[in-house]
Amino acid sequence: MESFDFAVIGGGIAGASAAYELADHGTVVVLEAEETCGYHTTGRSAAVFTEAYERDVVRLMAVASRKFLEGPPAGFTEVPILDPLALLLIGRDDQKDRVRAETVAAKELVSSVQLLDGPQAEQLCPVLRKGYVAAAMLEPDAHAIDVDALHQGFLRGLRQRGGVVRTSRRVSGLTSKGGTWKIAANGEELESQVVVNAAGAWAGVVGTMAGASPVGLVPKRRTAFTFAAPDGLDTAGLAMVIDVDEDFYFKPEGPQFLASLAEETPMEPHDVRHDEVDVALAIERIEAATTLQIRHVRTAWAGLRTFCGDHAPAVGEDPMAPGFFWLAGQGGFGIMTSPALSRAIAALVVGGGLPRDLLELGVSAEALSPQRLLSSG
Repeated sequence: MESFDFAVIGGGIAGASAAYELADHGTVVVLEAEETCGYHTTGRSAAVFTEAYERDVVRLMAVASRKFLEGPPAGFTEVPILDPLALLLIGRDDQKDRVRAETVAAKELVSSVQLLDGPQAEQLCPVLRKGYVAAAMLEPDAHAIDVDALHQGFLRGLRQRGGVVRTSRRVSGLTSKGGTWKIAANGEELESQVVVNAAGAWAGVVGTMAGASPVGLVPKRRTAFTFAAPDGLDTAGLAMVIDVDEDFYFKPEGPQFLASLAEETPMEPHDVRHDEVDVALAIERIEAATTLQIRHVRTAWAGLRTFCGDHAPAVGEDPMAPGFFWLAGQGGFGIMTSPALSRAIAALVVGGGLPRDLLELGVSAEALSPQRLLSSG
């Protein structure tokens, strides 16, 4: 039976980044259920790096991830991970107080954010319908993320550090005895001193299998689609636009737009598909807010974003299952925070505490720990 120091369940961005960091401290195997890593949420994400849009520990983790995303280690990737993409959080007259509150909260860590009025927002994004926006928060230093470059960089770096990736290995059994975990996956067995549960929408299933604490993870569907930009419109330099109540968003992507209803529909974990009703409702809302006329949807898809009840991730050792660590509940922010979250889980596994830079930012192990989800019911 093969034996490893660390077994990471899930080969998406969470599992790949965690394994990358852990490979500096011992032998690592990644067990991915699908034929390719990142098939589900990671491969379907329209990821954006923003320090202003999120709050609390998620915002801190984004701030702590910027340095890596801007300048990854030599050989990590041949292309830039970040591409400038300003973010515009908009609100109608009945939403303007919410926009102002979000701007005040964001300024605590992100000094570059600005509060704009309607005409200023229209000037930055000419497709906004005149008079629709009453107030907007501009985050000029947001970026689009090259998800594939980041994900493949972690996987490549993991292998260079001696780590092993096994695809088509759906875990079917987890038992612990004498401080060692025995793992069954597609008819094979291996053992590991530590298990890291980075299984995304299936993390709750894996936790139950291990006899771990019920942390209340809920996978939620989000639909996205693309459509052509109007003839003559240069999309270069346009901002990503998000409704402050998350009723829709759209962003330029080359000569087209990528858009979403930004819905969060609870789902059981499965290979999710988009809902045409959600696409239609998103189109209705975007056309009400802009001069865009969406006559044809080029492509549409959906992914599952998994949340804990408080929308913060569960990162740390399970109180009921020694040697079993959660890295789950990253919702829609797992890609942009993966550099910091992966360093956090590796430090907790190996040393029992968070890295100094995270502590100095104000991140606490308690704010990440799955234990908080039990005490809160």
